[in-house]
Amino acid sequence: MRSASLVLVALILLAPAALACPVCFGAPDDPMVKGMSNGIVVLLSLVGLVQIGFVAMFWSFWRRAREQKRFRDSFRVIHSYDREGPFS
Repeated sequence: MRSASLVLVALILLAPAALACPVCFGAPDDPMVKGMSNGIVVLLSLVGLVQIGFVAMFWSFWRRAREQKRFRDSFRVIHSYDREGPFS
């Protein structure tokens, strides 16, 4: 118990020493911050493009399935009781 309280006190006393660097802290004029912001925009747009691709793929699947169903429904199935002939 005593060692846990010592660790807790040490963390509280050393917390101000763990300040962020200027890049992480957010110096807005730093070129590193601008580059990081541009990288975030590129990665977010890449994720958006991949999601748009998935939507387009599933829309294409839906459209093709609808066309196949129309093609299948265009055929007329002849049952034995529909035919007229000598065996009816």
